[in-house]
Amino acid sequence: MADTAKWYVVQTFSGYENTVKATIEKTVQSRQLQDQIISIAIPQETVTEITDAGVTKTYDRKLYPSYVFVKMVYSDDTWHVIRNIRGVSGFVGASGNDPFPLTDDEVYEMGVEKREIVVSYAVGDTVKILDGPLTSFTGVVESMEVEKNSVNVIVSMFGRETTVEFELDQVELSSQ
Repeated sequence: MADTAKWYVVQTFSGYENTVKATIEKTVQSRQLQDQIISIAIPQETVTEITDAGVTKTYDRKLYPSYVFVKMVYSDDTWHVIRNIRGVSGFVGASGNDPFPLTDDEVYEMGVEKREIVVSYAVGDTVKILDGPLTSFTGVVESMEVEKNSVNVIVSMFGRETTVEFELDQVELSSQ
């Protein structure tokens, strides 16, 4: 049943995101709903600021204040459980009572879930370009930033070497 679960956006009262998340988690435990309400997320980013006094402060900032993301199998029961939690004002995108789930692309773009990309190449390896205007060209991996989903490849074009940035899944280890 968990394979039919989709992400939904729940709107909360201002400042209630953590409370709502904790309450949903407790409710899932007490009502044995682990197979219907799979995951609860509050996307955050780590921010580093330097104050006027020169002190460095690091903290987590919510990407979407007043919203909690819930991966669940939508049913009348799960809707009722989420909707009746203190601090929840409703589902986002609801037409009547039925909310619209997020698409897979929206989930990844919003930082709710991360795609796991396994790369079979490393810096210095020869790779083949799979996508874009340089499809089927080969080049040498100059650098990689897995967190940013990017790889820099040195490609020889018109007798000159040029560094081109690609997404990690746009290149593969060359069989040459």
